[in-house]
Amino acid sequence: MAGSPQRPLLFLDVDGPLIPFGAPHYRTWPGPRGGDSNPLLGRLDPSHGPRLAALPCDLVWATTWMDEANECVAPRIGLPELPVVSWPEPSDGDGRGGLHWKTRPLLDLAAGRAFAWVDDEITEADRVWVAAHHPGPALLHRVDARRGLAEADFAALDTWLRQDGFGLRA
Repeated sequence: MAGSPQRPLLFLDVDGPLIPFGAPHYRTWPGPRGGDSNPLLGRLDPSHGPRLAALPCDLVWATTWMDEANECVAPRIGLPELPVVSWPEPSDGDGRGGLHWKTRPLLDLAAGRAFAWVDDEITEADRVWVAAHHPGPALLHRVDARRGLAEADFAALDTWLRQDGFGLRA
């Protein structure tokens, strides 16, 4: 519908937020065993998929897993196939001033649209740069990589995504 606001984007990293580095290998996926060569997949929490899908946003994989996020991660946590960020080739300017290499490409993809970015490597340099270069609302939410997405993270995302200003009604 022309003129209606778009839902915010949620750029989602895998390693750290969905596969916590401090979690034990305690889950098994009841589906086919194909693609189980990565032992970290056992750290995925299947409850994360429905919780992410319930957020009022458009989910996008923002991970070095690329298309493998749809093949290996999404089915294990109950997410449909999602769009995937295609990362540009690294350049000499990547990482300037402490800026994460994902920051500039994500802003380019957001193109002024409201977005949240969930990652375990976000720094204050990224927040400052986004505030100075992105005209729309943005939440850069750092997740503790040792524990991954937790209740407080979901609450913060839900509160931010439902705030006034996006023209959305939950």
